[in-house]
Amino acid sequence: MAAPKTTGVGPLVGAVVQGTNSTHFMVFNSKTAELLSHHQVELTQVFPKEGWVEQDPKLILQSVYECIERTCEKLEELHVDLSNIKAVGVSNQRETTVVWDRLTGEPLYNAVVWLDLRTQSTVELLSKKIPGNNNFVKSKTGLPLSTYFSAVKLRWLLDNVSQVQKAVREGRALFGTIDSWLIWSMTGGAHGGIHCTDVTNASRTMLFNIHSLQWDKELCDFFEIPMGILPDVWSSSEIYGLMKTGALEGVPISGCLGDQSAALVGQMCFQEGQAKNTYGTGCFLLCNTGHKCVFSEHGLLTTVAYKLGKDQPVCYALEGSVAIAGAVIRWLRDNLGIIKTSEESEKLAKEVGTSYGCYFIPAFSGLYAPYWEPTARGIICGLTQFTNKSHIAFAALEAICFQTREILDAMNRDCGIPLNHLQVDGGMTTNKVLMQLQADILHIPVIRASMPETTALGAAMAAGAAHGVDVWSLKPEDLSTVMMERFEPQIKATESEIRYSTWKKAVMKSMGWVTTQPPESSEPTLFSSLPLGFFIVSSMILLIGARYISGIP
Repeated sequence: MAAPKTTGVGPLVGAVVQGTNSTHFMVFNSKTAELLSHHQVELTQVFPKEGWVEQDPKLILQSVYECIERTCEKLEELHVDLSNIKAVGVSNQRETTVVWDRLTGEPLYNAVVWLDLRTQSTVELLSKKIPGNNNFVKSKTGLPLSTYFSAVKLRWLLDNVSQVQKAVREGRALFGTIDSWLIWSMTGGAHGGIHCTDVTNASRTMLFNIHSLQWDKELCDFFEIPMGILPDVWSSSEIYGLMKTGALEGVPISGCLGDQSAALVGQMCFQEGQAKNTYGTGCFLLCNTGHKCVFSEHGLLTTVAYKLGKDQPVCYALEGSVAIAGAVIRWLRDNLGIIKTSEESEKLAKEVGTSYGCYFIPAFSGLYAPYWEPTARGIICGLTQFTNKSHIAFAALEAICFQTREILDAMNRDCGIPLNHLQVDGGMTTNKVLMQLQADILHIPVIRASMPETTALGAAMAAGAAHGVDVWSLKPEDLSTVMMERFEPQIKATESEIRYSTWKKAVMKSMGWVTTQPPESSEPTLFSSLPLGFFIVSSMILLIGARYISGIP
């Protein structure tokens, strides 16, 4: 006889978290914020040329369906009735650009990932068209002209992919960031799928006016983007449509937030001046600035934080964006091969407790905030014969912390009131060495949520709070308390400053490595196609060989 289904768990809400390196699906109790079950699928990226980063949109969608089905199977094993799941929220890697055929549901090219650099020559050409005394792009969008954002990726697809050009001419093309692609597909796809996005994702395209909260004709004309291919823009918390297939068929999709906005909500940073830092593939520090746009004088972005309901006011944030954080650990594993698992970086760093003067600038995609320097590239400096893989692992973790220090300093200057602690979340925060290093380098306490996946929690909160779902209250008195762990600085401020100043000297040396030759037209040479790891390892082998030949033990 089958075990009876559990019905006393209260209303549940699911959350899709579609990231650069993996996809998650998590199910929460809407009354307690307890995580009941989850499943994760790791994803691969494609690097067709130097600086190009792509992903297969169909594999991304498949990973979402797989995560949902496996999570639902686990819930049934726990005797949880799936009918308790009242809503699904979506959180996603932002800026990553997809164009697909609305009649067939087929992508017309791979997704061009936010880290991709192929559009640098396009950015340089467009920057010459902006009047020096009227940067209307930044004043309307809050964003600098950069390869990072969707508009220039879409412009590249329109210029270079014949299938995209033909589909646009024939009225078949749809554009979207990953949230749009997922929601359209999950609500029916070619058979009535809803083509929409939310204000947080729209604000990362460079086509969206963050003041009027609408697609901007002047911006679309500037980038020569046909407005007919753009999705409808909704709030971050309302019913967009119903799931059309799978175990959750008929369940409303009612929450949508770009991943960093979702983490801000999940950390419950609803008050002006509250901030959080998320450690994922990149590193993203957001500070809630309330209902007003604050424009940075120190290299930060102005972005939409959230709009939690059709009739609710919009909230804005200042954001410091670091391109490479967790990605540097993955690079140590996949490219250099000095660790077998990401977790091993913590063990190696703990063994030595210092980088021994080694500094790592992981500018694999140039430098984002506060420099916005596309010509920078990754360097490891301060190497000696004593340097080993443990020191490099420590330097990699330290690099993440130094980059956070740079954007925190910029935010403190813009806001005028220094943060007296930093709330953190994301998968990397399970690394205690990293968290202690961060407290030491910032010289303020670092406060880690006991449940690091606050991105999923934020998406679930938005979905559960939507009108027509109404199972998650966002009133301050109803919000569940999230358990925190605190890391206090353990070194003197003077030591922290010395290490930080040396880091900044190394950053300067990473700049100017790339010429302005368009990456899409340049042919890689033998040496340009080799990874940085090849040169590091080769140098180490030469050093060892020289010592052996000269008889030095």
